Amino acid sequence: MDEEEIEKAVVAYLKKKGFKQTEIAFQEEQQLNKNSSSSIHNNNNSANSQIDPDLTKKILSFSEFETGPQRYQEEYSKLRSWAYSSLDLYKHELLRVLYPVFIHCFMELVARGHIQEARAFFNSYREDHEMTHLRDLQKLEGVLSPSHLEEMEFAHSIRLSKVNIKMCQYSYDLLLQYLHKTESITMLGIINERINFQVSPGQPGSISDDAEVVTLVASGHDASLINQKEVLWGLLEDSLEERLEKTGGSVPDSEKFDGDPKEGEVEENKKKSVEGGKQGAPLKKLKKDKVGVATGKSSRTESSTVTTAPRVKPELALPAIPVEVELSILEDLRNRVQLSNASLPSVSFYTFVNTHNGLNCASISHDGSLVAGGFSDSSLKVWDMAKLGQQTGPSFLQGETDSPSSEHVLGSSGGRRCYTLLQGHSGPVYSASFSPDGDFLLSSSSDSTIRLWSTKLNANVVCYKGHNYPVWDVQFSPAGHYFASSSHDRTAKIWSVDRIQPLRIMAGHLSDVDCVQWHANCNYIATGSSDKTVRLWDVQSGDCVRIFIGHRSMILSLAMSPDGRYMASGDEDGTVMMWDLSSGRCITPLVGHSSCVWSLAFSGEGSLLASGSADCTVKLWDVTTSTKAPLKEENKSGSNNRLRLLKTLPTKATPVYALHFSRRNLLFAAGAFSKSA
Repeated sequence: MDEEEIEKAVVAYLKKKGFKQTEIAFQEEQQLNKNSSSSIHNNNNSANSQIDPDLTKKILSFSEFETGPQRYQEEYSKLRSWAYSSLDLYKHELLRVLYPVFIHCFMELVARGHIQEARAFFNSYREDHEMTHLRDLQKLEGVLSPSHLEEMEFAHSIRLSKVNIKMCQYSYDLLLQYLHKTESITMLGIINERINFQVSPGQPGSISDDAEVVTLVASGHDASLINQKEVLWGLLEDSLEERLEKTGGSVPDSEKFDGDPKEGEVEENKKKSVEGGKQGAPLKKLKKDKVGVATGKSSRTESSTVTTAPRVKPELALPAIPVEVELSILEDLRNRVQLSNASLPSVSFYTFVNTHNGLNCASISHDGSLVAGGFSDSSLKVWDMAKLGQQTGPSFLQGETDSPSSEHVLGSSGGRRCYTLLQGHSGPVYSASFSPDGDFLLSSSSDSTIRLWSTKLNANVVCYKGHNYPVWDVQFSPAGHYFASSSHDRTAKIWSVDRIQPLRIMAGHLSDVDCVQWHANCNYIATGSSDKTVRLWDVQSGDCVRIFIGHRSMILSLAMSPDGRYMASGDEDGTVMMWDLSSGRCITPLVGHSSCVWSLAFSGEGSLLASGSADCTVKLWDVTTSTKAPLKEENKSGSNNRLRLLKTLPTKATPVYALHFSRRNLLFAAGAFSKSA
């Protein structure tokens, strides 16, 4: 074998892999060898005689396999058969390798111009991965030429990043032995180039942890660095909860309001709209009496979660709370009903009817007195529960009817509307959010704008233009004044109501930012994206401080625990995940919903988590039993500390759009009645 052929094969391989420094060093070394050999006459024969035949065979095999597309099919098929026939103890870990190898084999074939072979390979093995990666496969179906790999953002990002896979040491050793023994050069090259193995000593991990052990398209290296940053997850200094605790959980008589608190007025109407409006005048008195008994319960024990949380200083200049609002909040906190796995909340469900699939979102004010709906016809409608209760007809939430003359009219009272119509957007309204005091309402739309409405003036106050594409979500901060938005333009933005330009822009997601949620201390926001990750951002610096990886589909909903330590995220597949913000780890996945999780809410003291889904159910989960487990157990199998499902509350045929716990721990829910559900 000629030495020059070997040299060319090595240089070609180094160029293909992009090892420029190694290539330069190799060529320099070869040049020095040639110079030294030229000074010694007739030394070429001795140099050739020293070449190891086995080494030559190995080197040339790296260049020969490049030309044959059938090698991808053959070697992947053998790897697949080997993985499926492995011992059950290690099989689930070895199977994790197949999906990223499958994806990169397909894209390598496309990149080399073997389009027909790539399609045949893709169609042969896609069924193996449709259960968990259907959306990814649907996107990659559109890759039909090498140029598509650069033009399609999803495919491009996969080729630029490495996949992270967790497995035990023994599984890792088994894989390496197989690859070397079978001389699977193609598979070995893809695995070396495209996969980062996170090898751990001991026994294989639980099969239940599979959701978070394979990370596709995630910048795993970046995530590990980012997740080392410190997150100050505690509550603000001198918060109202802390002040209430210092005063022994009571409000001085001189500070109490005359008459019933505002929420009491709302609660007397609760459940009047449950699935078609089972209501009536006698019910109001019964419900009010029931609430009166409930609010008399002592709720001082709920403050234990608050007092254990560390205290932090605000990074934003927060607005002063008016005295009357502060006293109202303290009164609500003092009368909060303590919830637990033995004491579940009352639920007030607001059902929209006759919407003809036009309702895109729903929002409920903090005390439940106002309910807003955003519609596909670009309108925003707000119902006042107190006024709705005065109607003589049915008291469900009417959407649209077929006849314009009778549109939005309830009962036989004539042409009076039972809601306030807010018009201004020029496209479907996708999100709405009430300010903490209920005086303002934010809405976002496909027209790329956000609008601020006054619920007292029933008018548009400001139009915020900063996004370039549809704005999927907008949320007021817990303190008011500031709000966050998320958009199809892959960014989230922080705003204040008194400025028409954003204060901060959070960029980093690889796809749409579908939902946004404020931390309890207003120092952080969380964003959920179609790239299947959740990110936590520092609002002061605009930096990403956590990347949460584990979901297998787009994230649709987020919720923060009241003490600021935990976060819940819900995705399109119906999975809810609970995260520890300080460590960035998933505490446990919550499996139970059969469709998209559109809304999540923690109870006031953080002991319960409510999830609302397109499967027409509300589920209540016991948070306390899981999060009270010492975090030193987090390295054990995830099945040891799964959240317990306490109760499933089915609706007749109403997908759940919104959930919200009031300060007194009454759970409000809203959705649109759907005959097809």
